[in-house]
Amino acid sequence: MAKVDLELVKMILHRNELDVRVVSQILNELEEEARIQDEIEDKPPQVKKQHVILVSDPAGELEGKDFTGWVVQIPEEDSPFVALERIFRGAYDFNASPKGRRMPVKKVGEACEVVSAKFFKEHKVFIKTKEPVLVVRTDNAIPTEKPGKHSDSATDDLS
Repeated sequence: MAKVDLELVKMILHRNELDVRVVSQILNELEEEARIQDEIEDKPPQVKKQHVILVSDPAGELEGKDFTGWVVQIPEEDSPFVALERIFRGAYDFNASPKGRRMPVKKVGEACEVVSAKFFKEHKVFIKTKEPVLVVRTDNAIPTEKPGKHSDSATDDLS
């Protein structure tokens, strides 16, 4: 579709001796539509993201224990190790806000649950689970034998 200059449209409308109010209304609508189209065209391409799980491990030991964590997203090209630092920065910004000064967050879990997405968005970290999720440990091996009827240890504990 050909693009037409708004000044040219204004000149043609005046030449056809239309009412000034109608001409003004038409020009305002055209300018608004042109502004909306410019905003749509100027959007940057969406950034690909990767998921990262932050595990709550206060004692520093993973073996044989239950842990909870939070799932976050960061840009794909960034190192997963920057996720925690970016959450810290978002929490600092929140704590500097009026609401954050009244109720500051002091833990990562509080930050994931309480801080709104706008504080994290500017640091390019996106919280996917506000509440912690259970982390299951695995040895990353699939058994070669088909499991029996009650061979799962979780079902043995329930019996």
